[in-house]
Amino acid sequence: MSTENNTKSAVGSVLATVVLSAACVTGGWIARELMPKKSASAVAMPQQAAQSVAVSEVKKMPYASAQKFVAHAEAMQEVDLLPQVDGYIKEMLFKEGDTVKAGQLLYILDDERYQAVANQRKADLAAAVAEERRAERYFKRMQEADSRGITQLERDNAEAAFESAKAGVLQAKANLVVAEYDLKKTKVYAPISGQIGKSNMYVGDYVAPSKGALARIVQIDPMRVSFPLTDRSYIAWRRAKEEGKAADYRLRLVLADGSIYNQEGTWAFDDNAMSLETATIQMRLSFPNPERLLVPNSYVTLLSDDKVPPEYPSVPQSAVTDMPGGNVGVYVLGSDSTVTARNVKVLPAANGFVPVIEGLEVGEKVVCSGVGKLGNGMKVVLATPTANDENPDGVKAKTK
Repeated sequence: MSTENNTKSAVGSVLATVVLSAACVTGGWIARELMPKKSASAVAMPQQAAQSVAVSEVKKMPYASAQKFVAHAEAMQEVDLLPQVDGYIKEMLFKEGDTVKAGQLLYILDDERYQAVANQRKADLAAAVAEERRAERYFKRMQEADSRGITQLERDNAEAAFESAKAGVLQAKANLVVAEYDLKKTKVYAPISGQIGKSNMYVGDYVAPSKGALARIVQIDPMRVSFPLTDRSYIAWRRAKEEGKAADYRLRLVLADGSIYNQEGTWAFDDNAMSLETATIQMRLSFPNPERLLVPNSYVTLLSDDKVPPEYPSVPQSAVTDMPGGNVGVYVLGSDSTVTARNVKVLPAANGFVPVIEGLEVGEKVVCSGVGKLGNGMKVVLATPTANDENPDGVKAKTK
């Protein structure tokens, strides 16, 4: 009996709990229906604040995308001043580092010995000429003499003496030329125009051809610039040259300090063989160098681009962002202060701007700062760009 009563008690408790829960739910539903209903706007989530952005107008700009090459400057000519004769330096008529002109006198060697030799050779020539005249007169007498008074041997000897005297004159003249050449070489002239470097010998030093160069002269204006061109690029360049299009490109240099050299180059020549190791060929250009900013053996960056670059609608590089699907795009500002995401086709950036070949028109406005926080159709507030490093968006809201 006890067990049967306990079972009935447990079943009664469960039924009471179910009935009580149902009553609570029913009461809550009735109470909600009886309460006044709120409007949809009152229960909506708060709207997101407008994003502060800077915008830029799409403008047509020249697209000067330059090819870059590592190049180095070379002197057109370099000459080592080697003495042609030996002797002591008597005078040095320049300052080290001077710019000299072709034909300028630079060194004078002691010439007394060479002058004496030249004088001796002149005397030898005079004696040889006198001997030639004497032999000539004798030979003429032999020819005019009666054949019964002289023998054929005497006539032959006279002719041989005359020919020998003529050869003696030629020898004496050659010896004089050599002596005068040596005398002339005691004065050392600049064979080319350029900058002369440090002198290896000074006044009082004994010099000779075997002792090495006196100094070096380097031509500095114009200067040659050499750079390697790949085999494919060389073929393209050669074809452009044959079609007369090579002159459409301008050739400029970036100096070691990052500045653009103020002179443009012209093609000089290309080498006559490809390198087996690098599959490149050396191209050489000529650049005016009046200010001596180009130094032989220094490295520079060569820029090659169009003389008259094409123009495209362009936007700041910061305006272009990645879009879904692997595309690139921009956010275009609408008249209602909302932005629209738009895919575009672009060329590589140049000088901080990106040329757009499809997707934008000149005059439209695109977001150029604060792009990372935007979404399609989002409201924005215009701002001006700022250089404040503490502001990651790079913008500063306008104030009235």
